Amino acid sequence: MDAVSVGQGGPVEPLRAQPRLLRWGLPRDPVATRHLTAFVVTTVLTVMVTRGLLAATGFPQLGGDGLHVAHVLWGGLLLAVAVLLLVSFAGPVVRPVGAVVGGIGFGLFIDEIGKFLTDDNDYFYAPSFALMYLTLVALVLGADWLHRRHAHHPAEHLAGAVDYAVGGVVGGLSARSRADAERLLELGAGAREVEQVRALLGAIPDDDAELPDPVAALGRRLSAAVRRVVRSGWSTTVTLALLAGSILGSFAALSASVEAAREQGVAWFVLVGLVTAVVGASFALRGVVVLHRDRVGAYLWFRRAALLSLLVTQVAVLRFAPLVGAVGIALDVAVLGVVAGERWRVRADARDARRRGER
Repeated sequence: MDAVSVGQGGPVEPLRAQPRLLRWGLPRDPVATRHLTAFVVTTVLTVMVTRGLLAATGFPQLGGDGLHVAHVLWGGLLLAVAVLLLVSFAGPVVRPVGAVVGGIGFGLFIDEIGKFLTDDNDYFYAPSFALMYLTLVALVLGADWLHRRHAHHPAEHLAGAVDYAVGGVVGGLSARSRADAERLLELGAGAREVEQVRALLGAIPDDDAELPDPVAALGRRLSAAVRRVVRSGWSTTVTLALLAGSILGSFAALSASVEAAREQGVAWFVLVGLVTAVVGASFALRGVVVLHRDRVGAYLWFRRAALLSLLVTQVAVLRFAPLVGAVGIALDVAVLGVVAGERWRVRADARDARRRGER
């Protein structure tokens, strides 16, 4: 008999028709981007805190008698701890912890990149911040390609629901975990064994005792803050103020770095930054022009301006003015957050309109 099953929800996809990764037993985690974001943000914060503490304490060296215990070693140790946690415990509860611990470890590791790229082990190697940032950008783009290039297969959503059940079988499910599992179960409709997974989740008792998830908690707080801004009607003003701060700061920092860049033979780096800042400003202005007739389109232009700044302009700024670059990155990320909030508001308004029409 062919590998086609007919479940209570209708025919399901034969195994041989599934994507190759699924046939290899490699379903993507539907919430992986949340953990990646936690990893990247923790990495950035670790680098900033490390540099700040070292500057405040006069850059002390741990060790003695010819030894120097570089913090890259602590970073490697924490990365090993993160891997140990992730391969030791089943279920989704451990992943936020692994992402944070791994982010701290990677931050301590990559912070010393200058030492390993220069003959004189120069921790203050000028391009270090730009190189760190490019590394993180490459990781984010790689993950984005893996998770967003193709929509998640229903079987992957079903696997995500089963993943929640793995922890629930031994410890019960909190109300939030059960809601997340049921949402994934609905998205997995059409995959094989949906009804069996539904029955499994229904048999798991309620239990709110669960390892705290600081990543989800912070994400909920940030989402709530963004939605308050969007609902208040100030989203456009806030977005334009953030974009203006990022673009003007980039212009000022790069313009002040022209002479130094010429002396170092990297004037092209400043030129690329200035050109992309101009293009980003034109994107923002285009958004303002179309705002009155196409609000969704306007916010797409604002998003393009922020992404261009994040992916190109701020790399150049970090090369010459790390502090200004860090602030610019924070402003651009905030723009993307407000844009996401505005998109949520548009979808929510559309749902409300449909409901009113159905009545």
